[in-house]
Amino acid sequence: MASDPGEITALLGHGTDFAGKLTFEGTVRIDGRFHGEIFTAHTLIIGEGAEVQAEIEAGTLIIKGGTVVGNVRARELVELHAPGRLFGNIESPSLFIGRGVQFDGRCQMRTAEDGEDGTCEPIDGPAAPYVETEPVPPGSAPAAASGPPPTPSAAATSSAPPPPFQAWPPVQILPSVPGQKRR
Repeated sequence: MASDPGEITALLGHGTDFAGKLTFEGTVRIDGRFHGEIFTAHTLIIGEGAEVQAEIEAGTLIIKGGTVVGNVRARELVELHAPGRLFGNIESPSLFIGRGVQFDGRCQMRTAEDGEDGTCEPIDGPAAPYVETEPVPPGSAPAAASGPPPTPSAAATSSAPPPPFQAWPPVQILPSVPGQKRR
């Protein structure tokens, strides 16, 4: 008998503590503690209060408020919902990060079929330099930049560059993947 999509087929509830290798079909939700490896072509849900330290390979990963420490590879989708926290790298063709989520890692948005090396390059013009900044809370004035000013490249125009964008929390904005057109 096949289960409905989205129907939870197994649950590691609050108070559970499991270490090892987890493989499954269907949808599994973890609300307790897990340490090890997780492999599935289906859906893994990390519930609020869960503590997961694992390398994860899944079809879809949904973090609804727990903490995950480890790298994630998803074939379809990764969703991060507040107050979720992910400390590790993500590789997924589709990613959703909600407001209030803490994500510390790198992300590659590509599929296994792409056959690309995962690097992002700008479609038009030179790449913008990576600028490391200290977090500035909303409503505060950013600190003056220290160090020598950047030297203009040959591709730069004579007009003054726009002021730096300060996001809170700090984020690194990468250009879109070559070959995909914006609509």
